[in-house]
Amino acid sequence: MFLVVEMVDTVRIPPWIFHRELNEAIAEELNKKLANKVVYKVGLCICLYDITKLDDSYIFPGDGASHTKVHFRYVVFHPFLDEILVGKIKGCSAEGVHITLGFFDDIIIPPESLQQPAKFDEAEQVWMWEYETDEGAHDLYMDQGEEIRFRVVDEVFIDTSPTGPSTEKEPTSAAGSTAPPAGTDDSTPQKESPYTLIGSVSEPGLGLLSWWNG
Repeated sequence: MFLVVEMVDTVRIPPWIFHRELNEAIAEELNKKLANKVVYKVGLCICLYDITKLDDSYIFPGDGASHTKVHFRYVVFHPFLDEILVGKIKGCSAEGVHITLGFFDDIIIPPESLQQPAKFDEAEQVWMWEYETDEGAHDLYMDQGEEIRFRVVDEVFIDTSPTGPSTEKEPTSAAGSTAPPAGTDDSTPQKESPYTLIGSVSEPGLGLLSWWNG
């Protein structure tokens, strides 16, 4: 679930913290820059593990800060595929069951990966498993806050780095003011998660822990 990865970065140390130990100042700046951030194709950065090498520091003209190339190791959250994790249900929607680990919330179990047969209660906004017994079917609800064991079956990284302005010219009205194309939605686009885990509970031994523990 947690990995130690090797990274290289150039760290800028402002002059007002030159009085501090270099390693201490670099560690603080690296954690400010990376902690709780997703690095594309690497994972969610947690904290600095150690610094393995420091190159020479430079001060460039017009900038009073020092710049040091740093080789370091960082602890990241990046579960491997087929790893089994235990989380809690954060909520349900028509897209599936949303899981949280406390420090990471972008986990979803799609409907086809739930115990089958499963159905979504629109009124209660909750998924349920229609569990068959000798006495008939019983609806087992996947309530918010319940602990759940799931398998990681896929991961999705999205590069959310800033992009340059569009080079296409937007249509203008007769008065010269910019007008949105017909049929466009003025609502703010939903922010995409840079890192999402896809889970499954469709196998025996997975699912809500309260079900298996009685």
